[in-house]
Amino acid sequence: MEEEEEAIGFLDKVLEDEDVFLLEECELGTPTSPGSGSPFLVAVKVDAGKGLEMRKLVLSGFLASEEIYINQLEALLLPMKPLKATATTSQPVLTIQQIETIFYKIQDIYEIHKEFYDNLCPKVQQWDSQVTMGHLFQKLASQLGVYKAFVDNYKVALETAEKCSQSNNQFQKISEELKVKGPKDSKDSHTSVTMEALLYKPIDRVTRSTLVLHDLLKHTPVDHPDYPLLQDALRISQNFLSSINEDIDPRRTAVTTPKGETRQLVKDGFLVEVSESSRKLRHVFLFTDVLLCAKLKKTSAGKHQQYDCKWYIPLADLVFPSPEESEASPQVHPFPDHELEDMKMKISALKSEIQKEKANKGQSRAIERLKKKMFENEFLLLLNSPTIPFRIHNRNGKSYLFLLSSDYERSEWREAIQKLQKKDLQAFVLSSVELQVLTGSCFKLRTVHNIPVTSNKDDDESPGLYGFLHVIVHSAKGFKQSANLYCTLEVDSFGYFVSKAKTRVFRDTTEPKWDEEFEIELEGSQSLRILCYEKCYDKTKVNKDNNEIVDKIMGKGQIQLDPQTVETKNWHTDVIEMNGIKVEFSMKFTSRDMSLKRTPSKKQTGVFGVKISVVTKRERSKVPYIVRQCVEEVEKRGIEEVGIYRISGVATDIQALKAVFDANNKDILLMLSDMDINAIAGTLKLYFRELPEPLLTDRLYPAFMEGIALSDPAAKENCMMHLLRSLPDPNLITFLFLLEHLKRVAEKEPINKMSLHNLATVFGPTLLRPSEVESKAHLTSAADIWSHDVMAQN
Repeated sequence: MEEEEEAIGFLDKVLEDEDVFLLEECELGTPTSPGSGSPFLVAVKVDAGKGLEMRKLVLSGFLASEEIYINQLEALLLPMKPLKATATTSQPVLTIQQIETIFYKIQDIYEIHKEFYDNLCPKVQQWDSQVTMGHLFQKLASQLGVYKAFVDNYKVALETAEKCSQSNNQFQKISEELKVKGPKDSKDSHTSVTMEALLYKPIDRVTRSTLVLHDLLKHTPVDHPDYPLLQDALRISQNFLSSINEDIDPRRTAVTTPKGETRQLVKDGFLVEVSESSRKLRHVFLFTDVLLCAKLKKTSAGKHQQYDCKWYIPLADLVFPSPEESEASPQVHPFPDHELEDMKMKISALKSEIQKEKANKGQSRAIERLKKKMFENEFLLLLNSPTIPFRIHNRNGKSYLFLLSSDYERSEWREAIQKLQKKDLQAFVLSSVELQVLTGSCFKLRTVHNIPVTSNKDDDESPGLYGFLHVIVHSAKGFKQSANLYCTLEVDSFGYFVSKAKTRVFRDTTEPKWDEEFEIELEGSQSLRILCYEKCYDKTKVNKDNNEIVDKIMGKGQIQLDPQTVETKNWHTDVIEMNGIKVEFSMKFTSRDMSLKRTPSKKQTGVFGVKISVVTKRERSKVPYIVRQCVEEVEKRGIEEVGIYRISGVATDIQALKAVFDANNKDILLMLSDMDINAIAGTLKLYFRELPEPLLTDRLYPAFMEGIALSDPAAKENCMMHLLRSLPDPNLITFLFLLEHLKRVAEKEPINKMSLHNLATVFGPTLLRPSEVESKAHLTSAADIWSHDVMAQN
């Protein structure tokens, strides 16, 4: 069924994140003996019947990928024979030595896997409880010495192939378009792949085999004859991976900064600079008379750390170009949203793993290893997520461009510089000695001690709030003249601030009264920022860095989210003062568990809180009317709305729509056409959230968890397909209907900034949650990760 296959593809988007997590466990794991506590060698009690079915799913998926791998090796070997034949002629394409270097051990690897595939295939086809295959995996693992030789030669092979391509047009054509035969049941007979891509496949394959061994062991009873053989194969594979990771695993050095003071330092912090069309994390120092951009030098252990100055601008020469004056920014390829979501989900998974290790009093080395991985992912997220341009210019030279994640932060830097520029500053040029002294003192001067990621927090620091913050922005006072005014709300998430909500523009007033309610998801958040803007309608004031009209910040303020204050059932009203402006707001916090607790509707006449089977039967429809109408309206006028389904709608509007749908009011269509599109999107999310049972059902939740735990993508796909077909008809048809809609939304990602991964993040925890009994057994964050993974796999 084509729709189901597309559903599987969507679920696959996030399960890839789980694959990477398990992959790194394999890569960084240390060899252990059975029973030593290794995540791969722990004996688990397995239900025999269920284990048998899961092992078949794992092996079927692995066989399919093994067939593809063999076809890739065949494609790589295909040009080798004719190249060898020409090597002895008067016009050779390559020399014998070059051929042997490029294709080193490929023939041996092909023969090993062809034999393995031919022996395993009939066993899976005749699968039952008596079939054994552990000896095949043990033999495959015992031949990893061939892979070691391949890995040792890999870099030389790539370099040789590249040099030969540059010097020989004929070989270049061959290496750029090798034909790979498609699987037996594939519609595509052949696909074109580069030689460079194919040469990487053997390295990738060893890790894939290790993941499959992990899955097989998990579902093999300890007393099964395959168990010790698979365990031995896994031990050999882990040893091999540990031996080669020394060379291929990237290492990063964490930045730590003691505080000091010399030449007056006013402000410093980490910013992302666009340099040579790529993003670089810089430590920026604002002194009383100069702005200095630096990078921490890499030093060997035990040596004093120092900064390397990338550039500096005397404040007397520093100017902020106006939008119309600024030149277009250099081309920087934006990081795909789905990869940013991958990082966030992986960080959450690692955080859960660290919590489990600490709860079980795990080894400090294991915890440190997990923390290191978490830091690496948070560093990449910090580097690649900012998009708000902050340009500065040296009136005597070039411009520099930073990217920030928060308009509040951009405003702080601008204001701090402009305040210093009010003094009588003189232009100057630092001598090489002066620059060296100033840069050398930065290590002692800096006040920002760490890269702003959560993995740098001490254990006794607050982890922040996880759940939903409900905020009502009431009104503002203190404006000296009438203006078109609105507010935005920012919260910290994954170590940096992001904009989460925006009020409507209140036109031509000194006392705007918005009274708008927003629901903001918190992910370890500790602060709430409110910014008040004057809306600019002058199209000449367009920022060339992001093609957006620049609105003026009238005021900004920040409050700490004190758990004791906000974690109550009652609203907490407060006033925040900013530049003489006072903004009144109320807030209350709902934990993630409470926000997703499902309470069935007492009256069966409505649609909210009523079983989907009851609603579809009553309406004589395959998909509930509320779902169809909300989807239709979003596709009509909201599919290009930036942040659709992510940006919060006004809560009062959502509740009004809920009441109209529950009452089956005849004015539904008219009300929908007049309502803010984010409120309609919020109503659809609320409908799924308030179902008495998640759309993907309580019954199948444990099975989805089992499927997600599989490390091999092909096995996951088989399992997800099987589970989807097990859903009741109303649930399956509604899910596929929603999925088609979300795919159409994702097609507009360049405009609406909502990728399939973003949408999976929004809908995953709503459509698939553990029952109350299940949820007590799992951490909430882990449940969210599983839900997101399943949604993206589909």
